[in-house]
Amino acid sequence: MKAIIGGTSLLSSSVFKEWEECLVATPYGEVCLKTAADFVFLQRHGMDRVPPHRINHRAHIRALKERGVEEVVAINSVGSLKTTIKPGMFVIPDDFISPWEIPTFFDDEMRFTVPRMDEDLAATLYKACRGLGLEVVKGGTYVQTRGPRFETRAEIRMFRRFGDVVGMTMASEATLCCEYAMPYASLCCIDNYCHGIIKRPLTMDEINEHVAKNAAKIERAIGALLAGGLP
Repeated sequence: MKAIIGGTSLLSSSVFKEWEECLVATPYGEVCLKTAADFVFLQRHGMDRVPPHRINHRAHIRALKERGVEEVVAINSVGSLKTTIKPGMFVIPDDFISPWEIPTFFDDEMRFTVPRMDEDLAATLYKACRGLGLEVVKGGTYVQTRGPRFETRAEIRMFRRFGDVVGMTMASEATLCCEYAMPYASLCCIDNYCHGIIKRPLTMDEINEHVAKNAAKIERAIGALLAGGLP
C-alpha cells in the first residue's frame, strides 16, 4: 500500500473525488483517508482546512500505518530561498532542518531515530517529473518553520545560508515516517520566493496565483505516479 499526502495545492483537486472515504481511529485522533486500489490519499489540512501549525501529524502518520501503508509520497508547497529556484519549479529535497519543532511517537520511550529522506522514492518522483517535462531539481534542503505567519526578512537571511526551500509541514511528516520505518519522499512545489529574496514585495495574491498554476502540474505528476505505480 502506498500513500500520497496532499497540501494546499490539492485542496480543490478533483483527482481523488471518486475515491472511497474511510475514517481511521488512532490514539491521537480520528483521520479521514481516501482509498483506491493500492493507494491511500491523505489531505493533511483535512476537509476543515486546518492551518499548518495545528495539523495533527501524529494522527495522520499513525492512520497511514494502521492502513498498512509501506511508503509515502508527499506534496508540499514551499517558498524558495534561492533566485535560481523559481516559482513554478519543483524541488525533491534530500534533507531537512527543523530543530525547533520535532514531533515523535516516542514521548515515553528511550528510542532514537536517524532521520532521512528515501533515495529510491525520490528517484521515482524525479523520473516521473522529468518524463512530464516539468522543471524539477533533485536534492536540496527543506527548512521547516511553524507558521502560520511567513518568515521575516531577517529569518530568511539566516535560512538561505543552509537551506533551499521553506515550508511548514514536511519535516514533521518525514520524522514520524522514519520512526515507523516508512520510506518518505517529497515533491515540493515552489509557490513564491521567500520574503526578501527578490526586491518585489511578497504578496498573498501572487502566492495564490502560483498555487493555482502549480496545481495542474501536480495533478499531472500524481497521475503519472498512479498510472506507473511506485516500485
